[in-house]
Amino acid sequence: MQVYALEMDDFCEEEYSLIGIHSTLEDYKLAYFLNKNLNAKLSKTAKDLEFIRGQKKATFSLYSYDCNNGYCWSLIANSYRRENQTVSNELLLTTETKTYLIPEKKKVDFFLKICGCLEYEFVLETIQKIKKIDNVITAYSIDKNTLKSKDFLIF
Repeated sequence: MQVYALEMDDFCEEEYSLIGIHSTLEDYKLAYFLNKNLNAKLSKTAKDLEFIRGQKKATFSLYSYDCNNGYCWSLIANSYRRENQTVSNELLLTTETKTYLIPEKKKVDFFLKICGCLEYEFVLETIQKIKKIDNVITAYSIDKNTLKSKDFLIF
């Protein structure tokens, strides 16, 4: 019986392009407009992306589309808002905490992750189409290698 030792370099990193989107739209509206403008078919997943950090659970809205040409698209919300209610001197106080999927990109509202080996021109065209959507402030390519929290994008 032979035993092989595997090192982390033996695993291929998933190839994907990442686009950051700044928008005032709700997740379902953005998914609708992305479908319309990119000829995609993003749909809400049965389960959101869920993480437990410390003692708090955060869920991030997730839409996906498996394209016929082998690409997989995912629209992921970058933030999760949670209301906390406390009683103080018979007053009900409500505070809000915000958790980020990728904390170093707090200004990004959504990420569009396109899995597969893509031509850079395709990514640029996609970004230009996203920028034309009303209520999208901007969209741009993000180098995943610069992210400290890129492991949260593996799902």
